[in-house]
Amino acid sequence: MLWIKAFHIISIITWFAALFYLPRLFVYHAMSDDKTSIERFKVMERKLYRGIMMPSFILATALGAWMVIDNWAFYATQYWLHTKLALVIPLIGYHFYCGYLLTVFKQDKNTHSHIFYRWFNEFPVLILVAIVILVVVKPF
Repeated sequence: MLWIKAFHIISIITWFAALFYLPRLFVYHAMSDDKTSIERFKVMERKLYRGIMMPSFILATALGAWMVIDNWAFYATQYWLHTKLALVIPLIGYHFYCGYLLTVFKQDKNTHSHIFYRWFNEFPVLILVAIVILVVVKPF
């Protein structure tokens, strides 16, 4: 089970790296006005989302589910875990909204400014802080 936990943590780190970086690419993409830069950002965003973000999300989710299901008798009463999983739900929504934004940029239909994406980029940080505190401190 420790191998599963180790790979779960690795996949979460990879997923969060992508969750932090893709919206940062959106910031720069929204600021671009030349065709070469715009096309370059489209390629970078697509490769990041499909090649890193999606696989690491799938792996993190599958390994996390495996650990919870395998130890359900223990985790059923661990309310910190229930809260953590409740925080993962909007994070998954954020992940797929990033995928939607990827399509918006691909079609050159972005209507948000770089300032929107700078604020948008902060959401996963807040979730990460809360989840780490829940997992380490286990306040309830």
